[in-house]
Order: sequence, then C-alpha cells, then structure tokens
Amino acid sequence: MTMTEKKKSFNFEKSLEKLEQIVQELESSNTGLDKSLKHYEDGVALYNECQKYLEEAQKKVSTLTDSLDSK
Repeated sequence: MTMTEKKKSFNFEKSLEKLEQIVQELESSNTGLDKSLKHYEDGVALYNECQKYLEEAQKKVSTLTDSLDSK
C-alpha cells in the first residue's frame, strides 16, 4: 500500500475509537501480560498515526489562515 493509499484509508475517528478501546482494555485487570504488551504496541502505533494526521491537519489550517491573512 502506498503512502497516498494509506492516507486515504486512514480514518481518524475510527482510529481514535480503537485507541480508546485499547486503553480501556489495558486498564482492566483481566488482560494478561502478552495481550497487554500487544495492545500497548498497537496503541503506540495508533497514537503515532493520529498524531501525524493531526499535525498535517494543523499545517493545512495554518496555510489556509495565512492565505486569508495575506488578502
């Protein structure tokens, strides 16, 4: 999958929802160590994807705001 395809298939809201589910799972005392480590790894990956998405969105907003200010 190319980077462009990844960006098109990325859904911020669904990723955030999945990240919240992972946090809830980790906070429960019923999760074993192996499963907890896998959840943590998945959570870190999701967090990084969400962070990149938010940074790109912030850049777009800044660019649009700058273009309005220059008029």
